[in-house]
Amino acid sequence: MGEPVTNSVEVVDLVSHFGERQILHQVSLEVRKGEIMVIMGGSGSGKTTLLNHLLGLLSPTSGHVRVLGHDLSRLSPLALQRLRTRTGVAFQSGALFSSMSVGDNIALPLREHTNLDETTIGIMTRLKLEVVSLAGFETLMPAELSGGMIKRAALARAIVMDPELLFCDEPSAGLDPVVASSIDDLILRLRDAMGMSIVVVTHDLDSTFKIADRICVLDKGRVLALDTVEAIRASTDVRIQNLLNRRTEDAEPDVDSYLRRLLGEAASPTPESRLP
Repeated sequence: MGEPVTNSVEVVDLVSHFGERQILHQVSLEVRKGEIMVIMGGSGSGKTTLLNHLLGLLSPTSGHVRVLGHDLSRLSPLALQRLRTRTGVAFQSGALFSSMSVGDNIALPLREHTNLDETTIGIMTRLKLEVVSLAGFETLMPAELSGGMIKRAALARAIVMDPELLFCDEPSAGLDPVVASSIDDLILRLRDAMGMSIVVVTHDLDSTFKIADRICVLDKGRVLALDTVEAIRASTDVRIQNLLNRRTEDAEPDVDSYLRRLLGEAASPTPESRLP
């Protein structure tokens, strides 16, 4: 038998390109079992690209991504699919199928990946609806739900197979502060009740400070900091304080580059300026 897995996620020297544009630069981090790791950063920092690597949707240029002890780049498509049954994903938009009822949306992973009978599937579906405070809503269609209810239904579907690891993409985006806070409370309850590790990608500072055990701050595709909430808040790094206080960075204008753009001439952008 191998050594026990102590980290749910391990990223080692991850480099990622889109064509010639480099997005991630030697990113390394680990997500410990049972912790909530929040990945945050400004627009274009590489948060979504990193999440897509953690989900196995992108292949790295170099480096390694290990999820639940498995190097994603070494897994066959079948093995990757099996690994994904041990994880859950709550997408930013909810990604519920509009033609299915809430109950059918939540039951879908059980029908696709298990041989459970419909009675058991129904019980498990209603149980997860109870967990996210949506009991009795299984017959509604997604169009009949509010934004907060869609987020809760998406979480119910993400946890219906009792995953060891949960990924949440902007779980409180587009919600009013009260509803967003209730989603944060739900994430904390899920971690405590189910003992899962949770990775949250968000730009919401209030949510971050409320739920995070540790925070990974990305800046221009690099890990700027990886530490506890208290340490991040106390950081003297100007870039972190700019992010926390929503201050823009005043860059010196590049006159030559500006003139080339006006004349329509090709420029030679730096890797940082190539970031979206």
